[in-house]
Amino acid sequence: MKIAVLLSGGVDSSVALRLLHEQGHELTAFYLKIWLEDELSYLGDCPWEEDLDYARRVCEAVNVPLEVIPMQKEYWDKVVKYTISEVKAGRTPNPDILCNQQIKFGAFYEKIGDEYDKVASGHYAGVEEEDGIFYLKTVPDPIKDQTYFLSQLSQEQISRVLFPLADYKKEEVRQLAQKFDLPNKARKDSQGICFLGKFKFKDFVKHHLGEEKGDLIELETGEKIGEHNGFWYHTIGQRQGLGLSGGPWFVVKKDVEKNIVYISRDYHSEDKVRDSFDVGEIKWISGYEPKINHPVNLRIKIRHGEHSYQAEVTFSSPESAAIHLKESDQGIASGQFTAFYRGDTCLGSGVIQ
Repeated sequence: MKIAVLLSGGVDSSVALRLLHEQGHELTAFYLKIWLEDELSYLGDCPWEEDLDYARRVCEAVNVPLEVIPMQKEYWDKVVKYTISEVKAGRTPNPDILCNQQIKFGAFYEKIGDEYDKVASGHYAGVEEEDGIFYLKTVPDPIKDQTYFLSQLSQEQISRVLFPLADYKKEEVRQLAQKFDLPNKARKDSQGICFLGKFKFKDFVKHHLGEEKGDLIELETGEKIGEHNGFWYHTIGQRQGLGLSGGPWFVVKKDVEKNIVYISRDYHSEDKVRDSFDVGEIKWISGYEPKINHPVNLRIKIRHGEHSYQAEVTFSSPESAAIHLKESDQGIASGQFTAFYRGDTCLGSGVIQ
């Protein structure tokens, strides 16, 4: 096949490229330049040059052409603006989910048109086709499984995707990197939000929203315990970074209008069970049709990672539902995405209201 390979400079996408090369496909690698040099210059030197150098060396070793696609404007308009506006509204955004939906498998598709049979990436996920319908599948490594980050993709998007690492665990990918003698074989996995690289989300937020003193108030007593620099620096369930003694203290609620952050030491007690919430803006990958007002049991994730919940889900429409978890989660926050699973299939996701 003629395949466009999304290459980041990391180990996973590099191994994906080499696996496809071994299979004899006609490859072109693409590095998406999303780093906002001017907008993020306050954070320090740009990390993208190191990424691009690794990508070039990986391609040169097997004579695969590499193209650099500038996508800063699309990234700013579709992902960064969303992130700033969600944080400003007191919600918890997930820019990585939007990056996959809007950029890697969205705007990039528009850039390359119909020239390629498939678009490959180093994500840990799988795609299966049955009767002309494409399904997003989980992978053997539950810790690395990235279907949560891909849960907003459409049927059209998923039909063009190829995930060469679908059957591999992380340690096997590392072994392949050694076998292929990749220039980045010892490189650590990147952490954090895609467009920030090595930099802290807090610094990004400070630049765009600044600081504004507000009260830290104990939820149970209404007593002022301390001050914070802006509700936008805090998320529900947060324990670190409050700078208070006598804890542990947890963030339990935010008043966006008054810039108040409510905290509690009594966060995990039985009378504070957090197991119900509403989800809206649901997008289905493979045409799942929920029964309206008829509870159904599904597995869900409210964040990336191996942990998932069994939940009773009652749909009021195909795009909205009430969720009741079989156990409590102390970090449920509006703006987070909830991904729905049946067996090893990711059905889609929506946003916690």
